[in-house]
Amino acid sequence: MLIIPVERQLNWRKPPLMTLAIILANVLIFFIYQSQDEKLLQQGVDQYIDAGFVQLEAPVYKEYLERRIRLQLDDRVELVDEIQTAIDEKEEGWLAYVILLDPGFYSMLLDEGTLFWQNDVYFAWKEKRAEIVEKTINNISSLRLGLIPANIQMSDLIGYQFLHGGIGHLLGNMIFLFLLGFTVERALGKSKFLIAYLLCGVCSGLFYSLFDSKSLVPLVGASGSISGLMGMYVAIFGLQKIRFFYFVGVYFNYFTAPALAILPIWIGKEIYEYWLGEASRIAYMAHAGGLVAGAGLVWLLGKSWLQIKEEFHEPDEEQQDDAFRKSYAQALALVGRMEFDNAKTQFQKLYEQYPDNIGMLEHLFNLEKLDHSSGGYHAHAQQLIDAALKKNFFSLMLDTYKDYLKQAGENSRLALVYHNKVLYACLRHDSPTEAERAFERLRQHPNITPDVLKEACQVLMQEFQKRQQTMKVNKYQKMIGELP
Repeated sequence: MLIIPVERQLNWRKPPLMTLAIILANVLIFFIYQSQDEKLLQQGVDQYIDAGFVQLEAPVYKEYLERRIRLQLDDRVELVDEIQTAIDEKEEGWLAYVILLDPGFYSMLLDEGTLFWQNDVYFAWKEKRAEIVEKTINNISSLRLGLIPANIQMSDLIGYQFLHGGIGHLLGNMIFLFLLGFTVERALGKSKFLIAYLLCGVCSGLFYSLFDSKSLVPLVGASGSISGLMGMYVAIFGLQKIRFFYFVGVYFNYFTAPALAILPIWIGKEIYEYWLGEASRIAYMAHAGGLVAGAGLVWLLGKSWLQIKEEFHEPDEEQQDDAFRKSYAQALALVGRMEFDNAKTQFQKLYEQYPDNIGMLEHLFNLEKLDHSSGGYHAHAQQLIDAALKKNFFSLMLDTYKDYLKQAGENSRLALVYHNKVLYACLRHDSPTEAERAFERLRQHPNITPDVLKEACQVLMQEFQKRQQTMKVNKYQKMIGELP
């Protein structure tokens, strides 16, 4: 059974860069670094078979498994029969793979090999077997950077989080990482998200190791870190009701529940599957440890270092639309009652909340026009021209420019650059007449410089040359000649 939250929609205007970077790192490590594993293992198998170690070790390996099963240290009962069958049928390749990938057996042989073989055989075996292990097996990614509970290294607590046992393992983890990561990253910010993600993985690995501290089998995968994201997600939303997606067998659906309610369900599921499932293959306790670590990080540090960003709790898109319509209607009502100062305040708030809504800026400009001697009128004129140019609303830009110049008259405070912007925009939109009018305003501006004027003349010359309007070309050519 899978249960994952699906409350938030991804905002691609603010993509989860750190989540995407972690996914990319996992993918590159799997397809580049881990791609050497198969070659190394095959080299080890070939050398192992050539050395004649299959016949030497296979019977001992069978006894080793049987002893561990009797001591309840291993549950691979079916493997004992498979080993005996492979010995009888002389399946050396399969036996070599199984034995070489069991570091616990190799460790046992180093300590107790003389109990099974004579000293001369043991020491000859030891030298050659060590060479095979060091040059091939120990360089396999899972043994080099995987987390081995019996020999925990700090580097392995980080490294194991980026290794995977196969393409299916990688794909499943990356899907969950994306679904949970983009929401948690938005809540914490990129840097804190990365630290929290890695820390959950560390706690997950340590928690897993507590339950199998003598194991030499490496743990790999991002599952513990991703379970930590689940814990953080739940802790962030708390008692808020959110949507969850669940999948059982071939059936899937959604249900709504407080985010906090899923925490004991998830932990219970992991512990149940640890005791009754195939615990030797799946690190359920690592998942449970990551989940607890993620929730604990938010609860313990949420008011200090791991502060949740305030903007994370903003309403969803539908709620925003309702809030906008309500506030907009209030602002229009204030205009209808001729409460212009209050209306300006309301529209200013709306523009700050919805900076992409150019209509709010238009309302502000028109309200400021009632008293065009105010500084706000000049500022909003420039803002509206900039916004219209950015969105390529040429008509709105030109109407605002002409309206402002008409109202402001000699009191115009429009910066030199705006006349230049309008001139170029008019030429791009095939309005040479309006471009010439903007040029005249440019010429009269108190801050005009010869270089700017020369450049404007050259642009107009080029435009009228295309149109084969010789008189216009000569006019601007003459202007350039008169410039200092």
